[in-house]
Amino acid sequence: MNLPAITDQPKSFSERVLSWLRAITPRRWRRGVAVVPVVRLAGVIGFSTPLRPGLTLFAIARTLDKAFKQKGLKAIALVINSPGGSAVQSHLIYQRIRQMAAEKKVPVIAFVEDVAASGGYMIACAAEEIVADASSIVGSIGVVGASFGFDEAIKRLGIERRVYTAGDHKVMLDPFQPEKPEDVEKLRAIQKEIHEDFIGLVKASRGARLSGPEQNLFSGEYWTGRKALAFGLIDRIGDLRSVLRERFGEEVLTPLVAPSRGLLSRLSSASEVLGPHFGGGASAGFADDVVSAIETRALWARYGL
Repeated sequence: MNLPAITDQPKSFSERVLSWLRAITPRRWRRGVAVVPVVRLAGVIGFSTPLRPGLTLFAIARTLDKAFKQKGLKAIALVINSPGGSAVQSHLIYQRIRQMAAEKKVPVIAFVEDVAASGGYMIACAAEEIVADASSIVGSIGVVGASFGFDEAIKRLGIERRVYTAGDHKVMLDPFQPEKPEDVEKLRAIQKEIHEDFIGLVKASRGARLSGPEQNLFSGEYWTGRKALAFGLIDRIGDLRSVLRERFGEEVLTPLVAPSRGLLSRLSSASEVLGPHFGGGASAGFADDVVSAIETRALWARYGL
């Protein structure tokens, strides 16, 4: 007579109860199951209109608060897809993430989708580890400013522009006046200062992991994820699901924490777009949206996207 293997022995009553309780208990409440909230940071940083909300600290502050307050928190996953934008908003978001990570004593892992460039890369530097796809676009550690000159156009149209100021530099870089060398010099000095701050932040974040000539790393150039890995701008090639399962186990929970918009918020946005009595404000809102769309398209186009 063949005896059943030990593993085939019927479970005791207590084992069956524990197994049943585990089966009906939501994974979030099970002991040892890691929770890694996912915060998606996508779009151009700072540019905002009522119909096209930009990526700003104000826009994502509540989302970050909600993510860092999750029960069973083991880490925060940032999913980044941004070509950059406002240097100030990029730094504010970076700073808030670092502050909250220090308060909660949890690591932050950044996952790059299509692009983390310029301010998008600055935000990625808030993470202890940066993961990207081999074809992601990473880098562009620099500062850019752009404008148009309309002084010749208004002359041809016979338009006389009248500007009255108190202060010698109030109309610096006015697009309706001829460009002045001293104004450009002032702008370049400001850009240089911002660039140096950006370089310092990247060095502080990445440290000894950086490799390669600084004149290349900090020139504003960008690379694929594979090349960025060689330069130490990222830590590995991979994807969110695989990396988090490898780090925290097969049962890791990755709830997406999205910004919530209540009724008052939606009504406020609608009133901004439609304007008083659903009249004149609508055209202004539409014009702002068109300009924002053009600027946004131009930023993405820099990276072939």
